[in-house]
Amino acid sequence: MPCLSLVVPVFNEGANIDQLVRRLTSVLDGIGETYEIVFIDDGSADDTLVRVSALARTDARFRVVALSRNFGKDIAIAAGLDHARGDAVVLIDADLQHPPEMIAAFVAKWREGYDMVYGQRIDRATDGPIRRALTHAFYNLFQRFGEIDLPDGAGDFRLMDRKVADAVRRMPERARFSKGLYAWVGFKSIGVPFEVADRAEGASKWSFRKLFRFAFDGITSFSSAPLKVWTFVGLTISIFALFFALYFVIETLFLGSSVPGFPSLIVSVMFFAGVQLMSLGILGEYIGRIFAEVKRRPLYVVAEVVEKQDEPKPLPTPRPPAKPRVRQAKRPAS
Repeated sequence: MPCLSLVVPVFNEGANIDQLVRRLTSVLDGIGETYEIVFIDDGSADDTLVRVSALARTDARFRVVALSRNFGKDIAIAAGLDHARGDAVVLIDADLQHPPEMIAAFVAKWREGYDMVYGQRIDRATDGPIRRALTHAFYNLFQRFGEIDLPDGAGDFRLMDRKVADAVRRMPERARFSKGLYAWVGFKSIGVPFEVADRAEGASKWSFRKLFRFAFDGITSFSSAPLKVWTFVGLTISIFALFFALYFVIETLFLGSSVPGFPSLIVSVMFFAGVQLMSLGILGEYIGRIFAEVKRRPLYVVAEVVEKQDEPKPLPTPRPPAKPRVRQAKRPAS
């Protein structure tokens, strides 16, 4: 069994494979531990699978797990943890924004006794201003309403001891927010600061729609605040309606009744209808997650596993058949 397992989820990263492999092997050879590199192909449509499969068929240090379709990065990470065999597992992206040279620092901290070593982003200069603002808002919201604390700047780039990886593997939920799972399992952890590099080739696969969905999965997976907030919204509206009704009673007693205006009626009806639909939508999101969990479908489907086969042993040289012995009859005594 190798000492280190590197899990690399890849999706349309064919242009980055050669440079990634060159830097990874240079760093890992310098560490002096046995290792394997496990590529998880998440349904790539380019030549990614061809490139990594060619490596795996000729070099025993590489293995490829090809998923049957695109399941998403967090599911690909779960597949990588299932197939990693090392005493420690390192998660790293294939776009080279996670510097492979940091792995040596991770291993050094692991040897000091830390069970989990995570890369801690110093800044987000590679992100646009809108994305930085939304990310900052999400982490503030998660810290306020989430059930766990997320380390500032921590992501998927990390090293996990075997016992940590096994603990994460035992959580089979479908709506996976991996950063929350890493924090939930606990263990002795430490962060190592690093600067995020520019993407080597290609474009990011994370659109604003996917990022919003990812953030919503994170909040709903580790917080029931979206459900509870509607209790306070309903209470606030009820109190407001009570005071409004009291105002009309006093106005009628002292000033006489007045005919309400049509615009105010329409606005109030639309406002309360919107509040009800939003609350039903939040309930539907949680019910949808319950529905997905009770079906108990597998997290992913593996199309093929590519690895170097053992060299066939030469067949033994067949021995020539033994010549039959001719038994001579005894001569009769004279």
